[in-house]
Amino acid sequence: MDCDILISGGGIAGLTAAAAFGTAGFSVICVDPPPPIVTPQDDGADLRSTAMLQPARLLLERAGLWDELAPHAAPLQIMRIVDAGGEIAEPRVTCEFNANEISDQPFGWNFPNWLLRQVMLEKLSTLGNVHFHAGTKTTTLFTRMDCARVGLSDGRRIKARLVIAADGRGSPMRAAAGIDVTTRRFGQKALAFAVTHPIPHENVSTEIHRTGGPFTLVPLPDRDAMPCSAVVWMDGGPQTQARMALDIAEFEAEATARSCHMLGPLSLVTKRQAWPIISQHAARLSAERVALIAEAAHVMPPIGAQGLNMSLNDIATLLDLAQNSPDTLGDRTMLDAYHKARYSDIALRVRGIDLLNRASQARSPLARDARALGLNALYSAAPVRRMLMQMGLGMR
Repeated sequence: MDCDILISGGGIAGLTAAAAFGTAGFSVICVDPPPPIVTPQDDGADLRSTAMLQPARLLLERAGLWDELAPHAAPLQIMRIVDAGGEIAEPRVTCEFNANEISDQPFGWNFPNWLLRQVMLEKLSTLGNVHFHAGTKTTTLFTRMDCARVGLSDGRRIKARLVIAADGRGSPMRAAAGIDVTTRRFGQKALAFAVTHPIPHENVSTEIHRTGGPFTLVPLPDRDAMPCSAVVWMDGGPQTQARMALDIAEFEAEATARSCHMLGPLSLVTKRQAWPIISQHAARLSAERVALIAEAAHVMPPIGAQGLNMSLNDIATLLDLAQNSPDTLGDRTMLDAYHKARYSDIALRVRGIDLLNRASQARSPLARDARALGLNALYSAAPVRRMLMQMGLGMR
């Protein structure tokens, strides 16, 4: 079986790429090693959530996904950053970035990751030119100037004009293409889970800084008639592992204390999931007939909703290049243009998020005081505040 595009990896980025290129008329094969996971109860379900920022909506519309996702969206109107790094765990500096300063739309919309996968897989099933194969992985890569040949774990050999590596931070296709990566470790892990709480979130995403990393509450649609939020809690690896072992009541009490009680007592409504925090970027975004996107190209701490939104920018850039010149799909000119268009922006954002994460880890009182002063200074200057919001959305 041959195709225009072979996508290695069926996470959110890979499925979005399959829907986008399939809707644009390209023939697509997407493979993913795990079986499909489309409910939060499934073993291995991704319990994180993703904030799709304004530019992401444009890609989701092009991919024919937005209309199905919109009813499940929790708008993110305000991004609140709180410094609680004093002697007592309570807010001492609070800065609220309101989207209405720069736009007539929210900053973005939040969705549970399992729901995104569910909607995306349903979309792919309606596209006759897209074939999704779960439980299948890429095993070999052989490229020439005119095509790539990819071996699959089920024994098939696929000939494609372009291979898109969306197969994660340990990307087999990136390794097969001989592209190096630079990795930085922070000694942190992140906990992801969802909670209900008595105080409404009012479409405000709240990032609370104290020590070890941010504690972030991101709005979700109400659950069981209660306000609901997704939580990402970053801290040192040993501290995170210890919290994974707490019983539910103890964990809820510790999470509520870390949230500074801003939304009242937190009640756990999903399993807890932990993963290591790293920063990583590829030396190049392309090789012969291969393009890297998403975590195959860049990984960063979950701060500022940058990770997946950068991945969707990767896809949008590739899609523009493919549609503008379909006859050159996957050739060197196209892939060099992709690398040039995306690499500088990725490098800048990876460095910026690294610095923010270092600041969020501050444990000494002096470093925490400096962080609070810096946050307050940036927020107080209206032009700087608007510039930061525009940069966060990718407008600058």
